[in-house]
Formats: sequence, structure tokens, C-alpha cells
Amino acid sequence: MGILDSFKARKALMAQQKGNVAEARKLYEEMYSAGYFSAAYMLPFSVLLLREGGEDNYLKVKEILKKAEKAPDLDAGRKQQLFMNYAVAQYKLGEIEKAIQLLEASHRKAPCGLTYQSLGWLYIEAGDAEKALAYNQEALDYDDEDPIVLDNLGQTYYRLLNDKEKAKEYFDKAIGIKDSQIDTLYFLAQYDKEEGNLEAAAQKLEKALEGRFSPLNYATKEMIQKELAEIKK
Repeated sequence: MGILDSFKARKALMAQQKGNVAEARKLYEEMYSAGYFSAAYMLPFSVLLLREGGEDNYLKVKEILKKAEKAPDLDAGRKQQLFMNYAVAQYKLGEIEKAIQLLEASHRKAPCGLTYQSLGWLYIEAGDAEKALAYNQEALDYDDEDPIVLDNLGQTYYRLLNDKEKAKEYFDKAIGIKDSQIDTLYFLAQYDKEEGNLEAAAQKLEKALEGRFSPLNYATKEMIQKELAEIKK
């Protein structure tokens, strides 16, 4: 990219970081349509589309990232991000096994926190309790203060192993490190509901709604809004 393209890419990224998605998308679309290929803007463009959601956007993510593989500025770190974003698009298109295989290949080459977080969650989504538990415990050994890894272990015990007591240990550790984590707040609210503490549950769900939802969140905005409405009846 030339100087003007680099300036436009920085402007788009700043708009995206400030939450001005419409302006960011317009700038990204202009660069992409003009044939400017640089991982510096193509990766955040793919994140924007993943967060926006919808089949057309997921398909476009795959298209963009296939081209980004040939970008001259695609270094090792960006390549891991590319694989992760591509895998997320596959998962959202109903291709979870392909997504898992891609991240497993990435993990074999270069284990990193991003892969541990994403692949650990996909094993849960696939319903593979044995693999989810083993991998997420390995991820905890890699970084025992990663709140996403701790939440993944909590979800493994809660959703797959039906051990809510053990799950809560991990959810409590996760929320102690990052008190705004959407899924952790959602699951902790379930404990409050079971104990009849609807006020505490509502507070956690309201805080979760303030978060920035990801394609890899178990709890969607709609799920949380529905639960809040039921609590407040």
C-alpha cells in the first residue's frame, strides 16, 4: 500500500476502535474494491464483518482472508490471527469440524494464547467433553491467569460434565481477573437464579449486555435480553 492507503487504513482502524462501524466499513470496502491487499487492514476488516454477523459477511470473511494470505505484510503473528478469523467464519457457517482442524494445525505449528482460547471453546461447542477438558487444562498450564481459558474450563464442567460446583470455581477465578466477561457473567447469573437471588442475577446480566459481543460468545445479546425480561416480569 502507498502512503495514502496506509493513512486510510489507520483512519478506518481508528473509526472501528471508536465504534464507528459504518465509517470503518466504508473505508475498508473502498480499499478492498480498489485491490489494495494488506493484512494491516484486511484482518480488522474481517473482525468487523464477523462481529456484524450474517451468512454473507461470513462468506466475505473467507474471501478476504484467502487473499490476505498473500499480503506482503502477513507476519507470523498476523497469520495466527488470520487462521483464527477464518476458523470462526467456518464455524459460523456450520463447518465446525473444518474450523477445529484449521486451529489444530495452527496449534501444532505455534501454540499461542489466541489458539488456546478459540480451539478450547470450539471443542466445547462440538460436545467433545474429553478433548475439551484435556485441551483446556493444557491451556491453563500455558497461562493460568487467562480469563477466557478459565471461562472455557468453567463451561466444560458446566455444559459437558454436569459438575456445576467445579465449574463455579473457574467462573469465580475468571470474573476475579476480568469482571466484564460476558459468558462468565451469564453463567454466574444462573447460579444466582438457582439460589433465588434474582437481583444479583439481573445485575450480572445487565453488565453482560454492556460488553462487546463476539462470534465466540455462548451467550448472545438476545439470550441475555430474554432472561432479563423474564426476571423483571
